[in-house]
This record gives sequence, structure tokens and C-alpha cells, in this order.
Amino acid sequence: MIEIGKTIVSLDVIESKFCCDLDQCKGACCIEGDSGAPLTVEEANTIEKLFPLFKEYLSAENIAEIEKQGFSLIDHDGDLVTPIVGKNECVFTFVNDKGITLCAIERAYFEKHTGFRKPVSCHLFPIRITEYKRFDGVNYEKLKICKAGRACGKINNLPLWKYLQEPLTRKYGEEWYNELKLIVENLPDK
Repeated sequence: MIEIGKTIVSLDVIESKFCCDLDQCKGACCIEGDSGAPLTVEEANTIEKLFPLFKEYLSAENIAEIEKQGFSLIDHDGDLVTPIVGKNECVFTFVNDKGITLCAIERAYFEKHTGFRKPVSCHLFPIRITEYKRFDGVNYEKLKICKAGRACGKINNLPLWKYLQEPLTRKYGEEWYNELKLIVENLPDK
């Protein structure tokens, strides 16, 4: 474990190789799981406010679920999350012409309709943050659905912490990320 400020970073985040391979996984992280994506209250409010900017990318079924469930909800663990449609698909998704499930919020971001990319928990995936009273645990959630991402990371020799530089910086700031980089670069056998 590595301590940076009020975070404890798992060595798996440092040592694991990873790079999403959407052509292989088809966006499984948006449709797998027993709950929606974790949200902050601020993110839930932002999503509701920005809904008109990404609504056009959603199916009628997903829009109906949003109208029924709302823009966020409390799951069985007591966490604020995105609603799901069916058994496990995030309501804010769409399927592109290649059969890949993607985020409608992020599409609006890439088309420059908004400055909000998507919930930080989604942006960080497969890193998961566990908030404790005195620190955040920054951990790699190694799931079967990301097998192709691990293979792609190995082929490209891309460490998870480098692959997720943008969302880690978004979450903790540039100074934090630079400290992480400095620590990793000075670890023995690196």
C-alpha cells in the first residue's frame, strides 16, 4: 500500500497492467453488476440538470425507466447510484453501431454539449474508491468482464495507474497524481 495525502493506494493499482478494449468487452462495465454506478449528490444533481443534453442518445425504454425511477436512487447497500434498466444495465447507456454499450452522458461531453464527462466512479473504473472516515481506499477491482483490458494492458505494457491518469487527476488533483508518479518511479525494481 502507498499512502498519499488522505488516500491509501493498493499496490494492485501500481503493478497491474490495464487498457480498456471495448471491441472485445463491448462496454460490459455499463451493463454488468448488481447495482448502478456510485454517484455523489452533486453528480446526481448535475445529471438531472444535463438530461436534456444527452436524452436524444437514449432509447425510449431507458427514458421511460428514468421517468419511473428518477436520475439516481439508493441501492440495497444504502449507496446513491445510477438507476438500472432490466437486471443490470445503467439507464444512461446506448449501444453504438458496433454493438458496444456506451455512456450517453459521455457522448454529450465528446460532442461538446457539456463539460461534465460522466460520474467519476465510471471514469475511474476498474479502480474503486472506498471512503472511510480518515482516508480513501484506492483499489483495483479485478473482474472477469475486464479480461480483455488486462490482456490489452499487458500487450501495451501500460500500468493501470497510467491508463487512468485523467480520472485519478480529476478525483484527487494534479499534485496528488504527480506524487503518485514520483513514488512509483522510485519504487525498487522499477
